Amino acid sequence: MMQLKRKTFVAIVVLALITGGGVGVLATGRAAETTRGRTVGAPVIEAPILPVQMPLTTGSFAKVAEAIKPAVVNINTVFKGGVGSGPGRTPFEEFFGEEFFKRFFGDTPERIPQRSLGSGVIVDPSGIALTNAHVVEKATDIEVVTLDGSKHKAKVIGLDKKTDLAVLKLDDGKATFKYARLGDSERMQVGDWVIAVGSPFGLQSTVTAGIISAKARQIGQGPFDDFLQTDAAINPGNSGGPLVNMQGEVIGINTAIVAGGSGIGFAIPINMAKKIYTELVAKGKVSRGWLGVSIQPLTPELAKSFGAKDTKGVLISDVIPDSPASKSGLKSGDILLEFNGKKMEAPADLQRAVGLSSPTQDAKIKVLRDQGEKTLDIRIGEAPEERAEARGNGTRGRPLLGLDVRPVTPEIARQLNLPAPEGVVVARVEDGSAAAEAGVQRGDVVREINRQRVRTLADFERLTKDSKEGDRLTVLLQRGPMSLYVAFTVGRG
Repeated sequence: MMQLKRKTFVAIVVLALITGGGVGVLATGRAAETTRGRTVGAPVIEAPILPVQMPLTTGSFAKVAEAIKPAVVNINTVFKGGVGSGPGRTPFEEFFGEEFFKRFFGDTPERIPQRSLGSGVIVDPSGIALTNAHVVEKATDIEVVTLDGSKHKAKVIGLDKKTDLAVLKLDDGKATFKYARLGDSERMQVGDWVIAVGSPFGLQSTVTAGIISAKARQIGQGPFDDFLQTDAAINPGNSGGPLVNMQGEVIGINTAIVAGGSGIGFAIPINMAKKIYTELVAKGKVSRGWLGVSIQPLTPELAKSFGAKDTKGVLISDVIPDSPASKSGLKSGDILLEFNGKKMEAPADLQRAVGLSSPTQDAKIKVLRDQGEKTLDIRIGEAPEERAEARGNGTRGRPLLGLDVRPVTPEIARQLNLPAPEGVVVARVEDGSAAAEAGVQRGDVVREINRQRVRTLADFERLTKDSKEGDRLTVLLQRGPMSLYVAFTVGRG
């Protein structure tokens, strides 16, 4: 880098200050004369009025920080888990994520209590707080510390791993807390000032400042990627804390950083968080929309063969029979251009738009078919995995087995290279359960229980609903290309 001698540098700074001051006076004088009707010299171009208040009048973020800090909390969790479990995992672990084949490593779990730190923000005076799902997932004990140092017990009302959001209730709602207002993330623009507040490395109420660096970022964490990118410093422990605009409103929930990427952090837009938060408080779970299609990107070659003018759109490669898409008249080979008036330029756009829609909601879709545009009416369905989870809440067999299973949909069958969409797939195995000790692993497909065929989730529930502690089960699993039997006693880990 170029270096300057100290005297030379000081002289340049003084000259710059003098020059800048002169220009400022000249511009001010001309503007004043223009307002009096006596235009002198070249016309004055006035600076635009900024829609967002900037901290330039005082040169400080102090007022914003002072307003938000009482609502920001430090979250201390205790959890039991083995290698790769709990908050140390990827924040957005999804069933089809990069950890899908982690089951092949064969690490032995260390079942000892572990501690983790995170952040959160209170959004309701009754003590409702938002944080990240990966901060509190599997926690056996949650303690929240507010700005004044007081400690409060918290419990999870609900969490949604697909968006990495969780809702907590402090002190069973018996106390009153200072809370933050929620803003509108859609109104934020690239270049707007923001501050991030949280407890990086356990340092409570740390405030960092920066700008919105980008919007709608997709970082490969799942179908609902739509992050706000910021250069406000976000570090381990900041997870779950708020990203705040200059009006003191929460416009994002900090969730991820780029490993090795200095100054690159991501936050969940608060508009998405509002929907998830509302459903978790009301129902304890999130219901997602479903069309029943397989989709793929529109490459230049495919666009040309289907008569599309460009690659903007989503190619429908398959339609599931009796699905909402099938009933609406959607066909393989259609190029979906719009969903409810919003342009769909890539598969992720459609996945996000449909997934965030409510089941039974009516929608209009515009497609390109045979080089002509066509509008279809469709009633959104509920995603099969969401229906399965809803039905599974009342079963008795699954908690005793220590398994969380889901139906094998055509999409899952293709992912696992199964000959047919039959059986149930293991989505999670409880640490220390008899199933875990017997060797059942996430991603296994259950084909038989006690020599009886399991074709559907209903079969699995029928065969396990009457299971009680001490019963012996023999289970046929398919793991990749091989089949294997495991046997274990229910309820004994």
